[in-house]
Amino acid sequence: MGDLFASGRIVDLIVAFAVLEGIVLIAWRRAHGHRHAVADVISVLLPGLCLLLALRCTMAGTDWLWTAACLLAALLAHLADLMRRWSARPSASSAEHRPGR
Repeated sequence: MGDLFASGRIVDLIVAFAVLEGIVLIAWRRAHGHRHAVADVISVLLPGLCLLLALRCTMAGTDWLWTAACLLAALLAHLADLMRRWSARPSASSAEHRPGR
């Protein structure tokens, strides 16, 4: 078990479970009629997967540029997820100023 952690293979196992989770979530959301199932699931899982890849790069002793690239990808994926979420729902202030409320 210690070798699993020392070699960094634990991260590979976690990534595999996250991909499996994504597949299950996409199938479940599609079965329940969600139109944007794939985009929703990917936008939630991608930042974490990028962070896991950065950890894997560090544990494997790769060049620091690969770790930095994974961290940058995590940041960009996170910002894209935030923009997607914020643009998908009306703000509380706009809901208060709607006619008929």
